[in-house]
Amino acid sequence: MGMSVIISAAEAEDAEQILKLQYLGYQPEAELYGDWAIEPLTQSLESLRAELSEQHFLVARLGDEVVGTVRGRVGADGVARIGRLVVHPRMQRHGLGGRLLDALERRMAQDGPVSAYRLFTGHRSLGNLRLYARQGYRQTRVEQVDGRLSLVHLEKPAETALAEAPLAATA
Repeated sequence: MGMSVIISAAEAEDAEQILKLQYLGYQPEAELYGDWAIEPLTQSLESLRAELSEQHFLVARLGDEVVGTVRGRVGADGVARIGRLVVHPRMQRHGLGGRLLDALERRMAQDGPVSAYRLFTGHRSLGNLRLYARQGYRQTRVEQVDGRLSLVHLEKPAETALAEAPLAATA
């Protein structure tokens, strides 16, 4: 019988596995854009540990192994910003990225009102763009970073619960 992937909040002791997974997951991105100095590949363990205490971090575990991660935070403006969704290459194309995004959106909405979810990816990252479109994200703008890279910014409106909708006045 196979093990199930469990999504949960990251713990401080997950930092090394998250960093290794991030490094593994972003190598194809670096190759795609010809830039091996991207921040996910140069981030220090100390920096990642600091982020663990400042943001929502989720991990997907297969047994004791971290096979997926995503992070985000809700700003004072009510916009939830999502970053660094990474799924281990052998676990990709099985819905884990979508599950991580859904779980993070729910977790951030527990912080208070969220008006929208925002994220970005590189213009050549077609798999990422397809995933985000399936999850309800729509392109809002394209930011030209340099001759090799444009960032595609995407946004998804937060769903409003029916209980929050104003009631119609009755006569």
